[in-house]
Amino acid sequence: MEKIAITGIGIISPSGIDKRVFWSNIKHGRSAVEKISRFDASKYESHVAGHVHELEAYSDVSSRLLKKIDVFSHMALVASELSLKDAKIDITQENLDRVGIFTGNAIGGWLYAETELRDMYIEGREGVSPFMASAWFPAAPQGQISIRYGIKGMSKTVVSDRASSLMAIAYGAKTLIREKDDFILAGGMEAPVTPYALLCCNTSGQLTRRNDTPGTAYRPFDKTRDGYAIAEGAGILILEPHKRVKSRNAHVYANIIGYGTTTDGIDRIEPAKDGIELANAIKIALNDAKLAPKDIDYICLDGAGTQIGDITETLAIKKAFDGYAKKIPTSAPKSIFGNMLGASGALDVIIAILAMENSIVPPTINLNNPDPACDLDYCANKFQAKEIKNALVINRGRGGINCVLVLQKNN
Repeated sequence: MEKIAITGIGIISPSGIDKRVFWSNIKHGRSAVEKISRFDASKYESHVAGHVHELEAYSDVSSRLLKKIDVFSHMALVASELSLKDAKIDITQENLDRVGIFTGNAIGGWLYAETELRDMYIEGREGVSPFMASAWFPAAPQGQISIRYGIKGMSKTVVSDRASSLMAIAYGAKTLIREKDDFILAGGMEAPVTPYALLCCNTSGQLTRRNDTPGTAYRPFDKTRDGYAIAEGAGILILEPHKRVKSRNAHVYANIIGYGTTTDGIDRIEPAKDGIELANAIKIALNDAKLAPKDIDYICLDGAGTQIGDITETLAIKKAFDGYAKKIPTSAPKSIFGNMLGASGALDVIIAILAMENSIVPPTINLNNPDPACDLDYCANKFQAKEIKNALVINRGRGGINCVLVLQKNN
């Protein structure tokens, strides 16, 4: 795969929005998972989550527009502006017919939908906002970003459960390779901390029920794990081909150099127990990147925190990396702030490139009693100092969706 540069990042997360604050919290493993307090969630089996607390402080979105959009679009707009500023791009000077937007999420904008549906049943059709139809659907953030900047280039929204944004980033990179756009905003956004969205997530049976200890509830690869804690947030990356990077002398965080995806085709919810197709996705990504297993310095894990999810991810890595699996440090930093579902991949990529930049492997927190079946180096509870030249990011969606991206530090 031809190298595609990442030149800007925008972060909206429970662990912070400012890049330095976010990285400090990730590096030191400061949990951002807490009890849900926006509404009475006490009757839900799982009622802990990672909340974004500072969005308004970073937002320049008008109050008029906020009445027309869901919070997941609001987060996407703020993250997009942060990423453009970080990349030092003045979008008013760009050919907007050649700029693209590739985003991913899993559930859409349910706070807006829930509120309007409630009003419809109470007040009738006159009580429903005309913006209901355009606010909730998964492509709404892509549309709002397009409208804000006048972007008209080739774009796409991916809905592929927890693999959504990683897949969107990969599709964006391949679109640049085909020279369909000049540069792309790529990433994901998710806002599941709402009454109905939380109910849907609970019915999956994959959420932690450790409500009394939210900070230690999400514990991937630990023997006592019982699922993940959900989180809201967004991550947007600026992707550019190197010809353009050189022309404007842009800073490059890292390069996307490989991608692989497969599906298990076994169950509508659970992954296959043998991990073979995830291992195949890893091998496809490594081949695409023209790297050998020994070349990978860090693996950013899916880290579902479920029994079958963690065991099969571990098994797949062993199959794909042969004797190197236990020599490679791995971690699931999302254990710190929660699982952002469809936005997970975007945050995982951002964490991986910051890990490269700082020569530090971030920790998997709450890993105190390792599952004997999960016997890799998960960087338990403390970061590790390590030079990272090549990193691999894994995301998995329900129904056996496997998505793997390879990143390389810019030389």
